[in-house]
Amino acid sequence: MKKQVRTTFTDRRQDAMDAKKKLLEKMKAAPKADDPEMIARRAEREAIARAREERRAERERLKAEEQARKAEEDAAAAEAAYALANAEAIAREAEEKARAARAIADMAAMKEKRDKRYAARKARG
Repeated sequence: MKKQVRTTFTDRRQDAMDAKKKLLEKMKAAPKADDPEMIARRAEREAIARAREERRAERERLKAEEQARKAEEDAAAAEAAYALANAEAIAREAEEKARAARAIADMAAMKEKRDKRYAARKARG
């Protein structure tokens, strides 16, 4: 059997009114805000939201701790690198001073030898 097509204005208006009635009945049948079931659902949603917020706060706290630990490690590494560079510079400077002192001592020894030779030559002649 074919379904009859209702195309007149009054049919369409009646269908619209029926649809509005069904919608109104559905809204009236919906549980109210003070319904125990709705209160329980709301409390459950709030508990879920609180738990989600606690997890987010915990993640942020862990992230902040990790960043602080990394900053401390970076600072310690930078300090160690500076100390190493400083120690190398001090060692280089000490080596240069020792080399300069040896050069001065060598020059003084050479001058002393030369002076002795000159004095010996003067004494002979």
